[in-house]
Amino acid sequence: MVEAGLTWVRIGEFAWSRLEPQPDELNFDWLDHAIDVLGQAGLKVVLGTPTATPPRWMLDIYPDMLAVDAEGRPRGFGSRRHYCFSHAGYRDESCRITRLLAERYGDNPHVAAWQTDNEYGCHDTVLSYSLVAKVAFRRWLRARYGEIEALNTAWGNVFWSMEYREFAEIELPNLTVTEANPAHCQDFRRFSSDQVALFNRMQVQILREHSAAPIAHNYMGRVTEFDHFKTGDDLDIASWDSYPLGFLEDRVGADSAHQRAFARQGDPDFQAFHHDLYRSVGKGRWWIMEQQPGPVNWAPSNPAPLPGMVRLWSWEAFAHGAEAVCYFRWRQAPFAQEQMHAGLLRPDSVDAPALAEVRQVRDELAEAGTVTQAQAPVALIFDYEADWAWSVQPHRVGLSYFQLVFDTYRALRRAGLSVDILPPTARDFRGYRAVLAPGLMHMADALKEALAGAEAQTILGPRSGARRENFAIPVPLPPDWPGWDLTVTRVESLRADCPMSLNGGGAITGYREEIEGAGEMILALDNGAPVAMAQGNVTYLAGWCDDAALDRLVHRLCDQIGLPHLDLPQGLRCRDTAQERFWINYADQPQISPDGEVPAAGVLRVVTA
Repeated sequence: MVEAGLTWVRIGEFAWSRLEPQPDELNFDWLDHAIDVLGQAGLKVVLGTPTATPPRWMLDIYPDMLAVDAEGRPRGFGSRRHYCFSHAGYRDESCRITRLLAERYGDNPHVAAWQTDNEYGCHDTVLSYSLVAKVAFRRWLRARYGEIEALNTAWGNVFWSMEYREFAEIELPNLTVTEANPAHCQDFRRFSSDQVALFNRMQVQILREHSAAPIAHNYMGRVTEFDHFKTGDDLDIASWDSYPLGFLEDRVGADSAHQRAFARQGDPDFQAFHHDLYRSVGKGRWWIMEQQPGPVNWAPSNPAPLPGMVRLWSWEAFAHGAEAVCYFRWRQAPFAQEQMHAGLLRPDSVDAPALAEVRQVRDELAEAGTVTQAQAPVALIFDYEADWAWSVQPHRVGLSYFQLVFDTYRALRRAGLSVDILPPTARDFRGYRAVLAPGLMHMADALKEALAGAEAQTILGPRSGARRENFAIPVPLPPDWPGWDLTVTRVESLRADCPMSLNGGGAITGYREEIEGAGEMILALDNGAPVAMAQGNVTYLAGWCDDAALDRLVHRLCDQIGLPHLDLPQGLRCRDTAQERFWINYADQPQISPDGEVPAAGVLRVVTA
């Protein structure tokens, strides 16, 4: 490990049964030895709390601790993440094992960072419909609304005679005859997210009592069921697990032609989007805790990466501000569920192909110096609650907030722009030339006022401000923008095979709003109906644009604010830092950038300051 240039080693995140093979029968000797061996070699340890894998004996103590899916089926023992965040007994056990680890290793000089649990939300494990979740949800609702009459009013329960007489009558929003009340569903998602944050906070508080080392959690790609910003408020570092080839088929949302073109490279924007997102979640401090080093075991298909891609993924992360890139895993496991998941070593401990690229990154880092970040010219707002709202009420199969924001991000990247991702609580937009906030179903008045008063050009919509916090349609009708006479008068969702062409190129797909009011026409349908209108520093986009329409909008925005932009070919992207420009080529052929040729699956660094 040391010879390959590695400096951090994460251990222990799934080790509960080895730490405590029987209740109160503790065995730390093996972990003491492992930490000592690693530390004596000069390696720093990230020690994980093992709460993602409660041992089998715990079910004998708490048979009701299992999470329950939306169909009412328990998530059984036999893999991982089978606990319900709302189970008080399991939370106590998690605090107990965390405290034992913190007391034993809190002042160990080799334990230089901590990781809480592992991949909250992975395998659809945030929403649990268990009995303990129902009891906790009722308690959460009572704290939120105080009186049952207030809840009935907020949810609009007069509809379909859904009014409750007391909180004890409220069930979870599953197994209903048809769709449940959207306000009920949205509050259940808020509650479930809060349970994750509480579970994480309890561990963090214990670790901080005994250790000054920074604390991280490793998030995942396109897992939006809980608010990462709120969970991250208690942490020092945001990290995420980057699996570009695994994500391409089941999370990117790409068509088959795109998947074929990038089958061995991954999507050119998906990793970068999450780098920028988790840089924001970590308030500037972020890592990759798990970087794919070869074929994995869990995707619909699992090809090997092109030569050079492990190096490219590593450098792209550093270009976006990563403090560390850790690879999962060191040695391919010869048994159990992940035995088809490649490592830096084969199961026989012989070098796997990725290790040579890791050594290359080692040598390049030794010569490169520090990559210093700078504020990007463009900001993109991402809101987990908006994602829940779109999931609760998509209006058409296949529409998702994440995809809307990601499509917008990709258009910015195709124009050669670097992007900062901001939370919906952002209020200070100084230094940004443009701010984009697509799809924020609920917009706080303070956010509207901050954007209206900012010097940046702002692009909103579609569905911006379409619902109040309690899921009611607001009056005045959206977007209800300060000082602007603009109204969304009707909405429709479009069949996938019925796009609406725009005058000048591009189309509206999936979702469209009819708007009327004052403003400059920016985009219009072939029949002249407005699609995007502007007034002052704000443009409202009343539909889901395809790539061609988004490119038109982004290029116009850049021209408007005097920001240089490009029209990059498929697979070629760039990232600006304080002193350098990184050209990243996801294509399997060399491509020409304004600064020279970028090799296939390669990186070109250019000093700019």
